[in-house]
Formats: sequence, structure tokens, C-alpha cells
Amino acid sequence: MTAQSSRETTSAAPRNRFERRRAETRRALVRAARQILAETGDTSASIQTIAERADVGFGSFYNHFVSKTELFDAAVTDALEEFGRAFDERLDGIDDPAELVAAGFRLSARMADSHPELMRVLRHRGLGHIHSGTGLAPRALRDLERGTATGRFTPVDATVALSAMGGSLLSLVELRFARPDLDGDETAARMAELVLRMLGVAAPEAHEVARRPLPGPVG
Repeated sequence: MTAQSSRETTSAAPRNRFERRRAETRRALVRAARQILAETGDTSASIQTIAERADVGFGSFYNHFVSKTELFDAAVTDALEEFGRAFDERLDGIDDPAELVAAGFRLSARMADSHPELMRVLRHRGLGHIHSGTGLAPRALRDLERGTATGRFTPVDATVALSAMGGSLLSLVELRFARPDLDGDETAARMAELVLRMLGVAAPEAHEVARRPLPGPVG
């Protein structure tokens, strides 16, 4: 190794460590914001409170975000992307758009138990992100458009249909937290069946599709 390359390696190492620490600080702030959103949905917590929960210095906040609004938006985006990735992993290999829609509702109901923090963020803040470019929205829009293009669904305005599906999903999540005594799987299957019928799937088939075995492990 030449002296020059040695100096470059030495000078590069602190920069890499700095970037790793910086990224971890940002993740800690986002995690803290997600926890607050999951607990109360309240965004009035002070920056000092957020920093203390994240276990970072107060000044670190402004190294990453210009305002609390930006942080909480990042926290919701982070939660929605985690939600979307979980669905991608579980539903990989399913080609039928109707089955994908139904499975999405049923998995959401189960995730109220397996991923409660994530689902509480969705419960408190999901309405404003039904047409978001992250999370489930672009995936649902893709399935709607594919279902319409292949004749699986009745031709509808995809944006309007996405609004109806998103509202139904958020209502299902709310119901799961408000009425934990209900059979979550059956309630979700019934909601999925109604949505499929709204999209033009015949009633008997909608009933069957909404109760197909889910791929992967339960939860």
C-alpha cells in the first residue's frame, strides 16, 4: 500500500463512521416519532421529548429534520414502507389481483396483533396517506389497474376505487382495535368479500377468494 492510499484509507474511515452514526441517529429519531404516533397519534410532543426518547442530543434533531412535521411525516412513511414490504414478502407468487386484494385485508387484520405499533401508526395517521406514493397505496393501485386490464375487475376509476379500498382498510384496522373480541380473520374475510364484490367479482367467487389459505406463516 502506498503512502497516499494509506492516507486515503485513514481519512475515509472517520467519514464512514460519521455516516453510520448519522444514519443511526436519524433512525432513532424516526423510531421515537413512530412510538409517539402509535401511542397517541399526537404530534405536539416537544423536540426535547422526542430527542430524549430517541436517546440523542437535542441539537442532533436539526441535523436531520427542519421541523417536527418533517419528522412525523418521515415516521409515517417509514411505517408505511415497512407495511408494504411485509405484504410483498407474504404475497409473493400470487398473480390473481382479486386474491391479492383479499389477502391484503386479511393480513392487515392479523398484523394488528403481530405488529401492533405499526398498525397503530396506520390507525392514527393512515387516512392522510391513502394516496401516498409509499406503502400499500402504489401496490394496491397496481393490483387495481392489473385487475381492470385483465377483466378481473369491472372497469372503474382507479383513484376512486383506491379511496374506497383505503377507507375500508382503515375501518377494518379501527374495528380490530375497538373490538378485539371479534374473530379477526372472519371479520377481515367479510370485509374483503364486500370489497371484491364492489370491484365486480361475483358474490360466490368473492366469498371463495376471500377465504383462500394465506401464504406463509400466520401473523
